[in-house]
Formats: sequence, structure tokens, C-alpha cells
Amino acid sequence: MRFRPCIDIHNGKVKQIVGGTLTDRDNQAKENFVSGRDADFYAELYRRDGMRGGHVILLNPAGSEYYDADVEQARLALQAYPGGLQIGGGMNEGNAKRFLDMGASHVIVTSFVFQDGRIQYDRLKRMVRAVGKKRLVLDLSCRKRDDSYYVVTDRWQRFTDEPVTEELLDRLADDCDEFLIHAVDAEGTAGGIEESLVKRLGNWSGIPITYAGGVGSFEDLEQLKKWGKNRLDVTIGSALDLFGGSMSYQKVLEICAASGTDDGA
Repeated sequence: MRFRPCIDIHNGKVKQIVGGTLTDRDNQAKENFVSGRDADFYAELYRRDGMRGGHVILLNPAGSEYYDADVEQARLALQAYPGGLQIGGGMNEGNAKRFLDMGASHVIVTSFVFQDGRIQYDRLKRMVRAVGKKRLVLDLSCRKRDDSYYVVTDRWQRFTDEPVTEELLDRLADDCDEFLIHAVDAEGTAGGIEESLVKRLGNWSGIPITYAGGVGSFEDLEQLKKWGKNRLDVTIGSALDLFGGSMSYQKVLEICAASGTDDGA
């Protein structure tokens, strides 16, 4: 279980938000933490500690009055840690090269590939041609409906008809390097992880999966390791002391380093 750090950017600021409250209307979200530091502060910290594969997420859409400020914060982070961070939020075949040239190791994609409620395989192939499989992360962040978890798009606001299943992971794994999966209804709550989702993901052994959502204590971290069969990497946001929470960043690094990873990841 590797720790994957995060830098979430909203309205031009590094923030931690409650994921399920994000809305494009008036650029609103319930905030847990707003940093007084720019994104490069966090990127330099992650670079110092050798934490590769973290993600920078732009939470405003292109066209928002804050989008350019978000991109500037992302640029600061990517230039502070070139090759060490992934970037997501509105990525598509037209803008991906811009962010890779800024220093991102991978682009993270959801909405461009999931259109009209389904996976659009022609769009997926176009993304692979644009950036290469080894630089593409598919974001399968999801919300629960009718006892299943469905991929959500457009900054987690729109349900697709695609449930997160082992069959879906099998279908998509040949076209990307990793998966990133936020349990959106738990995201930013620090209220515990989504047990049923974690168990489903832990039953699959393929390319790396990073889980995010609800980790609020070291007990949650141990449960994630157990239920995920030590196959899942983890992101922690609001609960981390870097973002105003109670979980020590240094202790998280120590626990994750000691856990290693399962051979299936």
C-alpha cells in the first residue's frame, strides 16, 4: 500500500472539499480546508520525501472564471516536481500535451472518455494515441446507487450507466497505466472508507489502483489495507495534518512504507 499525495485546486487555491458538494453553479463547494500556501509548497514537500505518483486535480471547469488561476497553481506544482505528479480535471486529447509539457507524469481522464452515460471506446483510443498508455490514468471515481457504485463524470456531478466491477477494470486495463478511484460520497468527510467498494477493488489484481475517500484515522488506514488485500494505494486529504486534519503526514508515510504492496498490484 503506497501513499499517493494530492493537491486539489479550486477557485485558484489549494483546498480540501467535501466531494459530493462540488457544483459548477457559482463555483461552489463545501470547504474543509483552504491553504494559505501555493501548490508548489506541497509539491516540493512530496519531492523531498520521494512521494511519486500523487495527483493534482483541477476542480473548476474550463471556462470558469477561476480556471486560469487553477492552471497557474498546477503549473507551479508540476514545475516544482517534474515527473513526480499526475494531473486531472478536464483532461482531453486537445490539452493533454500542454500539461505533460508542464511536467506531469500522467494525465487523469474521466469525462472525455465517458460520454452520454457510457464508455466511448473511440475517445479512449484517441487519448491513448495522444499520450500513450503509459501516461494515461483512468479516473473511475464513483457514487453508490441501488447497491452498486457507478462511475460519475463532470467533476463528480453526473452519473454514468457504468458500474465499477471487475469486468469493467478488465476491459479498461489494457488502455491505461493506472486507475484512480474516489469514493465520492465519502470524499472529504474523513468519516470512514467505503467498505464494500474497497473489498470489490481488493478482489481484483491487475494494474495499480489508488483509492481515495473517507480515510479519517489510522484505523481506517489499517482497514483499507485489510479489506483491499494490500493491493490498493491510498490518498488522504482532509484528515491529513498538512490540510488541517489530525493524521500525521509523517506517520502515514511510515505506515505505508512498512506495509509494502501485494504482488498483484
